[in-house]
Amino acid sequence: MTKDYDQFLTKLPNKTDAVFSWHQDMGYWPGPKALGSDVTQTATCTFSLAIDDSLPENGCLRYIPGSGVNKTLRNHVPLSGSREEGHALVLEVGEDEPIQLASVKRGSLTIHDEYVVHGSGGNLSPTQQRRTYVLAYRPKVVVDAERAIGFTHSHNDEVNWDTFEDGEAHRVKSSSSGAQDDN
Repeated sequence: MTKDYDQFLTKLPNKTDAVFSWHQDMGYWPGPKALGSDVTQTATCTFSLAIDDSLPENGCLRYIPGSGVNKTLRNHVPLSGSREEGHALVLEVGEDEPIQLASVKRGSLTIHDEYVVHGSGGNLSPTQQRRTYVLAYRPKVVVDAERAIGFTHSHNDEVNWDTFEDGEAHRVKSSSSGAQDDN
C-alpha cells in the first residue's frame, strides 16, 4: 500500500450547508476496468483524523453499518446536474437502513474502505468548527494506473466525469450528458 491522497476538511461554525452527501468513495474513482489489466482490485484504507471533537452537532461522520461488506457499489448521481457543474455525488439510503454516527474525540481516527456508505451533516454548532485530516492508502499499482490516466483525486483533474467511460455499472450519467442509465 502507498499513499494515494490526503486532504484537509473544515466545517466552520454555523455552516449548516457544509454537508457531505451519502456516497461511497469508489463512486468518485475510476474502476478497475479503466485502470488496465494489472489492476484486479481497488483495496483502500482511508484514515480520518479528528483535529477537533467530531460530534453530531458539528457534522460528524455518519455511515451505514455493514454497507461495505459485499464490496458492491451503489448507483451514484451528480448532486448538481452534472459533475462539471459540481463535483459532489449522492446515492440513496433506504429508510430501513440503520445510520450510525461516528462521534470521536480530537486526536481519534475513523477508518473505512472504498465501499462503506458514508457522509456527514452540516455544522449546526454556533461556536465549534470541525476539522479533519483524511489520508488514503491504496495498492501502488492502483495509484500508478490512476495517475497514468490523469486522475489525482483533485477537483482540478482534467477528467470529464460526464463523458468518462470506464464500464462500471455504478457510474450513472447526469441527465445533461444525454446518456441513459442502463441499470
